Amino acid sequence: MTEHRNPHTELLLEQFREQRPLLEKVEALAYKMLADAIRKQGVEISSIEHRVKTEQSLAGKLELKGDKYKTVGDITDLVGLRIITFYTDDVDKVAVIVKKLFHVDWQNSVDKRKLHQLNSFGYNSLHYICNLRANQHVGGDSPLGIPKGDASLVEKPPVDTAMASVKFEIQMRTALQHVWSAIEHDIGYKGAVKLLPELRRQFSRLAGMLELADDEFSRLRTTMTDYRRQVQTLVKSGQLNEVPLSTDSFRSYFEMRPFDRLNRKIAAVNQAELFHTSMMPYLPILESFGMETLGDIQSFISANADDAYQLALSQLATTDLDIISDSVALQNLCLVHILKQGKGIEGVVSIYDTLYGQNDSNKILANILMEQAQTLPFMQEKKQV
Repeated sequence: MTEHRNPHTELLLEQFREQRPLLEKVEALAYKMLADAIRKQGVEISSIEHRVKTEQSLAGKLELKGDKYKTVGDITDLVGLRIITFYTDDVDKVAVIVKKLFHVDWQNSVDKRKLHQLNSFGYNSLHYICNLRANQHVGGDSPLGIPKGDASLVEKPPVDTAMASVKFEIQMRTALQHVWSAIEHDIGYKGAVKLLPELRRQFSRLAGMLELADDEFSRLRTTMTDYRRQVQTLVKSGQLNEVPLSTDSFRSYFEMRPFDRLNRKIAAVNQAELFHTSMMPYLPILESFGMETLGDIQSFISANADDAYQLALSQLATTDLDIISDSVALQNLCLVHILKQGKGIEGVVSIYDTLYGQNDSNKILANILMEQAQTLPFMQEKKQV
């Protein structure tokens, strides 16, 4: 049975069918431009959703409020894109990118984040109604209307007058807002059933908690970024005793290349080439030694560098190895420290277990190392004590 529709709705649906290939072309190009620009600007996002409205969805919309549209071109959300960010402040970053890429119809765009309704968290999106820019120069701008300094934001795809005439909607929201909106829709919060006051209060409380979490995640990221910059400044200034040992500070410490001198000295034994490996597996070992600041590591290097070289020399002198890891200095520093502490084979095995995972060969390697280390001066001194 054919569904009965009024003539105006049928006219608009027919226009939609005729324009659908054009709409799909605009959708694909707008998505590609957005995805490329966001990636080039280094903004981490959760996803970009994009679609052309289905005929069934459009028919339902026209049945409700079709009289407000003279032609299908008056409908601004036939093409829709939704950019989901991880952080609230990244919504604004994405908005800047959108403004540079497309023409924005400010009269029909809305920032729902400014509505401040108690139950509106899931709908606090930033909504822009946009058009592609036709490929024609306007003043000093590039063909996409992007200021010359930003012309590298995207490539310059062909956009004709017909494509530029199509309006499309871009929504920008956070992942938490997106999840909350989906939950509201799923459980029918915005449906026709009037909720009891206590249920409405519960929804408002949950929405408030998520909104607070959204803001706090952004604030935490800003705080962490400031902390990393502070650590980098202290490291560069050499104030290592004031820098707590952590993953971030340890990485920043590498920029000073504190192990280079010892690495080069060890590599010179066999005129070996150094290849780069991560030093991060050594962080828990250093922490287990009781080191709390980068200054502690600096002192650790100074106290053990000569003995670490002697230990490496005893290992390499009778080999023809011509390529070694640039973690060789740090590894030998750790091994010397363990041996000086009197922890013997068990201590050496614990280091190997941490670095390479627990396996039987670690004990064999530890025994070989102990034999090589027995004649070294620091071990002889320890025996005399």
